[in-house]
Formats: sequence, C-alpha cells, structure tokens
Amino acid sequence: MNLISVDSATKYWGEKPLYENISFGIQKGQKVALVAKNGGGKSTLLNAIVGNESLDSGTIAINKDITVGLLEQEPQFEPEQSVLDYVLSSDSPIITAVRDYEKALADSGADYSDATLKQLDKATQKMEELKAWDAEARVKQILTAFKIEDLSAPMKSLSGGQQKRVALSKILIEEPGLLILDEPTNHLDLDMIEWLEEYLTRAKLSILLVTHDRYFLDRICNEILELEDGVIYNHKGNYSYYIEKKAEREANHAATVDKAKNLMRKELDWVRRMPKARGTKQKFRMDAFHDLKKTAKSGKTEEKAEIAVNMSRLGKKILEFEGVNKAFGDKKIVDDFSYIFKRKERVGIVGNNGVGKSTFLNMLTGSESIDSGTITKGETIVYGYYTQKGLSFDEDIKVIDVVRDITENHAMSDGTTLTPLQLLNRFLFTPEKQHSYISTLSGGERKRLYLCTILLRNPNFLILDEPTNDLDIPTLSVLEDFLEEFQGCVIVVTHDRYFMDKLVDHLFVFEGNGVIKDFNGKYSEYRAYMDEQERLKKIAAREEKEKKQQQEKKERPKTTTKKLSFKERQEYEALEKEIEVLEEEKENLESKLSDGSVTDVDEIREISERLGVVMEEADDKMMRWMELDEIANG
Repeated sequence: MNLISVDSATKYWGEKPLYENISFGIQKGQKVALVAKNGGGKSTLLNAIVGNESLDSGTIAINKDITVGLLEQEPQFEPEQSVLDYVLSSDSPIITAVRDYEKALADSGADYSDATLKQLDKATQKMEELKAWDAEARVKQILTAFKIEDLSAPMKSLSGGQQKRVALSKILIEEPGLLILDEPTNHLDLDMIEWLEEYLTRAKLSILLVTHDRYFLDRICNEILELEDGVIYNHKGNYSYYIEKKAEREANHAATVDKAKNLMRKELDWVRRMPKARGTKQKFRMDAFHDLKKTAKSGKTEEKAEIAVNMSRLGKKILEFEGVNKAFGDKKIVDDFSYIFKRKERVGIVGNNGVGKSTFLNMLTGSESIDSGTITKGETIVYGYYTQKGLSFDEDIKVIDVVRDITENHAMSDGTTLTPLQLLNRFLFTPEKQHSYISTLSGGERKRLYLCTILLRNPNFLILDEPTNDLDIPTLSVLEDFLEEFQGCVIVVTHDRYFMDKLVDHLFVFEGNGVIKDFNGKYSEYRAYMDEQERLKKIAAREEKEKKQQQEKKERPKTTTKKLSFKERQEYEALEKEIEVLEEEKENLESKLSDGSVTDVDEIREISERLGVVMEEADDKMMRWMELDEIANG
C-alpha cells in the first residue's frame, strides 16, 4: 500500500532551490532515511509532507486511510500541560481510555472518597470494554524506557532533552501509519538509543527518518533517499550499501565529466576555426558542443570542510587526578578517582543521563570545584571545551564578525596565515553566509561555527560534550579525520556509537554512586562485554535455582509419600502437550534459519529472537514437568 507520493515537488529558499522537481513514494512497511547536508532542505521537506510548509510547485499526496506523525527537532506543546496530558493527547479511543485510567489511578492513590473510587471503577470498565490493557502496558514500557517518571509535571518545567524524550514517547504511543522522525536520537543516552533501535527494528512500522547516527541508520533503514543539490537519489538497502553506491555514482560521474572535458577541448578548437557560413551539419555540431560544455561543467568541486589547528605545545605533565571526590548532597558524582592522562589520550565517557558526566568535565577544566583530592594541571594545557549548550551568539551580528573578534590573521601549523574569510571558507561558510546574521543560521551551521571558534584558540586538550548533535554526516566525517590526526588529548561524551568507536581507545564508564571504571576497548567491545556478563548472570541464576530445587528434594522427608493433586495432574498432562508444541516450533524455526529460505535481515532477527524465547520457555516447562513426574512416579 502506498502511504505518500511526492510528485515534482519544488521549494525555494530565497532565490536558491532547496529541492527542484523531486519525486518519490513510501510504501507500507518501508523504513526510509532522508540524508542531506545541513541546510540541504531535510526538515523543510518533512514539514511539507505533514502540511506545516507549503511547496512552490508540485504535489504531496497522503493516503487518506493513514495518519502521519512528525517528531520535530523542537517539540510544540502548551507550557502548563502536564506530561501525562501531553503524552496521551490523542483522538484514539484506546489512548483516551488509558489516559482516563491513569488519571483515575493517580487520584485514587491520594483520595479514597466514593467519587474517586467511582471514577476509577468507570475507567477500569472502559479499559475492559476496549481491551486497552495491552496499550496501557505499552505506554508504561515506552515511558519507562525513556525514564519519564513524573507524569504530573508541567511540560515547561522539563529540560530541552526531557521535552524531546516526552515528544518521542508520545509519537511512539500513538503509532501513526507513517512515523516521521527528525533526529530522534538527540538527547537520548546510549541505553535509550539501543532500546529505540530495537523497538523500531522489531515493530511493523513505516518510517521516514532523518538522523546523523550512522549505526542507527544502518540497522533500521532499508532504503536511503539522498537529497543533494536539489535532486533526489534513491538507494535500496541500508546505510553501508548507500555509501558504496554513492561512491560508485560519483566515480562514474567524474569519469563522464573527464571524458566530456577532453572532447570539449577538441570541439573548442573546431569552433574557433569554424567558418562563418554554417551548414546544417555545422549547426548540429554547434548544438552538440553546447551539450558537451554543459556536461563538462557539471563536474562540481566537492565542498568539504577543512579543519586544521596550530596546536599549542603540550608538555610532559598533562593532567593528573589523585583521590578526587565530588558529591551534591547525598548523591556521589566521583568517589576516590585517580588517573594520569598521557599524550594523545583518546577517552570516551559513557553512563546514563544524570550520573555526572558533564560535572566531571567541568571539574577537569576547573569550572566546578572538587570536595577533596587533587587535580594537577600541566602548565602547557590549553583546553578546547565544546559544551552541549554551545555558544550564546549575538543574533544581530554577522558570522564573519564572530571570527574577527577572535583573530584577524590566524597562524596555521604549516606556517601560513588565514584571514577570517578564508577560515570560514574552510568550514563551508560561503561568502554570502559569512555576511549573514547569526539569526539566519540553521542548528547545524551554528554548531559548525561554534566548533570553528574553539579550534581557532589552538587547543591541545579537546573536551567534546555531545559534539555530533545537529552536525551533518559529511562534517562529522571531516571532524573524525581531524581528531584521528590530532596530537593532543581528546575526551568525548557522545551518544553517537559510530563516532566513539572510530576515535576512542578506552572508556570511563560512569556506573553511578561515584563509581568510574576504566574499560580498555571501544564502545562496541564494551557492549559485547556487558551482553556476555548479562548472559552469564542468567546462567548462574538458573543454575542456582536448579541447585536450590535439588537441595529441597534432598531435604524432603523420605517417609512422606506425596501424590499429585487434581490440579497438578491436569498441569502434568497439559505440560506434555505444550512441550511437544514448543519442540515442534523450535524445529521449524531452526529449519528456517539453516535452509536459506529467509534472506530478509529483519525477518532473520525476529526468527532468532523467537527461537531464544521458545527454547527458554521449553526449558522452564520441562523442569516443571520433571518435578511433577517425580511426584507422579515417586
């Protein structure tokens, strides 16, 4: 079933086309990513699809039988509205019933009057009538995953990150026919991102997604729409496949342009020597020359940010923590932490939101005091601190004036100097953008300018707190290349697993209550280690349970002869049939995985997950059957 059809859509930003005559469609069950540079028109196109933005020409048709939900980068809400009212503000009768039930439940907890109990009884009956209990369980699952606890809090009291998480919960709860997500992983910690990734992968949803998280893209999406220079390129497959095909396309285009340029040189020579009187053949050749000229000029120079820094000299002594402690009241942030930083250190910091990662960074730079211990800083350290909040730019000044306030002639590591104009060119700010006001910049452009102001101060110790938010993938790639060559120290806090895996050598894992563990490895290795620990814990728990059961059997008096009760006899007979059904399903699932009949990645993942559930359930039932069998046959 076709959900949306975009036909010949055109949208201008001033005189510049954001996209021109683009066409595409999205079918039911597709998970599509929209990829483009910052300022390339992604958010504008998403808003046009949901009707929040008009087109200059073309049409967007939406299937009348579906609803479309948009997660915006900046959610819209009534400031006084409670979290519960916002999350469950839906026309769906089931969601309305869940909201009324949750409200009645909350009211009855503080008030046992007849009125509130009657309200709860009425809400419960409505839940039964609509069979809404599954929906209520899903609501709680989603709210728990995003750590949304105080449902009575007004929306205005939440931080920007909390508001984004609440908005994401709302749209997942509503389950629209087409889910449109604009940067859904911003403001989520790594556990939340992995939960969302799993949820979107398993759920039978139709998705249009904009994100810079390359792991997220790769694991969820089965089609990539690339919006480049106003043109849409469609790639069937995940992000890895898209990168491969994009490289092939650009290589083929470059070869075509080179061939056209060589031919044009010959044609240009003919045109210059051509006699004034033209015949039909000459006219045809002139037309062909102009077509050739157009092809040769289509080989545009790829704009790519160039990041360079004349790093200040870094001495032998860099930074040392010794027995450092920090707490806010009863909440410990750092407990007896000691560490000596070395040259070219690459550290990633991971941990749930609220465990003190940003506080730790502020302690490191001296902007947050410590309670006890010592932090010894080398005399040569020059910090470059990229914070989550970013820089508060004056909206009424021009981009180029921001750089001029820092430097007029910037010395580079190769001995050359660059003017503010040249520096901004390297960060992909065109002359037109350089003389634009800050108020006109997109979120990604502001972050790029902020990064530029930090690097202009020639730091040798970079602290990056969520640097990937709002940066497009090309800029992220350049930043990664720069950091790989950077000779100073780097500390990174990020939810972008790809970015972290590419750069860091080891992790500071914030486990809470002031505990910081040093893990020697990248983030993917850490997750694999944690998954293995969880698996071993489950095995140990099962073995302990079996051991306890065996001990109970040994301690049971031998003189006691027990017979199955009527209920146990029924359970005993039913278990035999249930185990048989589970074993049959297990064989079918294993056959599907081994015979090669299933090739879809999502289906293989679902079969594997189901197989694990079936095996565990069969084991549990077998254990119970053995217990009952021992009694029955004493």
